[in-house]
Amino acid sequence: MLTVPEVVEKIISRSPFFEDLLSQNLLNASSYARYIKKEIDAELMKDVQLGSIIMAIRRFALKNNRLKKKMNQLPEKIFSQFPEIIIRSNLIEETVLNSNLDILTEKQLLSLSGLNKEYFFTITHGVYETTLIFTQDIMKKVENILQKKIISKFTNLSSITIKLPATTVKNIGVYYRILKSLAWRGINVTEVVSTYTEFTVIIASDDVDKALQAFKADF
Repeated sequence: MLTVPEVVEKIISRSPFFEDLLSQNLLNASSYARYIKKEIDAELMKDVQLGSIIMAIRRFALKNNRLKKKMNQLPEKIFSQFPEIIIRSNLIEETVLNSNLDILTEKQLLSLSGLNKEYFFTITHGVYETTLIFTQDIMKKVENILQKKIISKFTNLSSITIKLPATTVKNIGVYYRILKSLAWRGINVTEVVSTYTEFTVIIASDDVDKALQAFKADF
């Protein structure tokens, strides 16, 4: 049978924003306890005392302050100076099942990446799916190759590519802080693409200005 601390931990762990606030002592335990009490009562099928919930929250915050420790190890800014940023607009994202791809199709798709250096074109192979992100200019070429095998399509997207120092691969929390900067401002990330020294987020074109403002404030 579940206990109050176990249910509290489950609720907090699935809410990274609340966990972050608790780890930095920015969230009032009493207020948060009242906020989650109804869910805890339903989970345990009884009226749980508010004091028990508050105590469980405080114990969780003391026991699970890993985020706080990691954040304290990081500098206030992610980069020593504002990084190089490249923006691409008029992007489209399409996904196909790997079972619908053959060697010839993949070869035709890869050939598109060399058409024009101004084109943005990436292919990401997953276990079951392959996602393509490309400029609208070559949409017809891509879709002619795929021949109606597309299972999802998103339009009106833009990419923001952040040039990273080579040491980033050994730095804790860089990607987390980039994505957190967007999430805290309500900016949805459609896709993420990364290489050794580049980190690219694909977002709605309408959110580009807001994202750049976030990066200027946090970087």
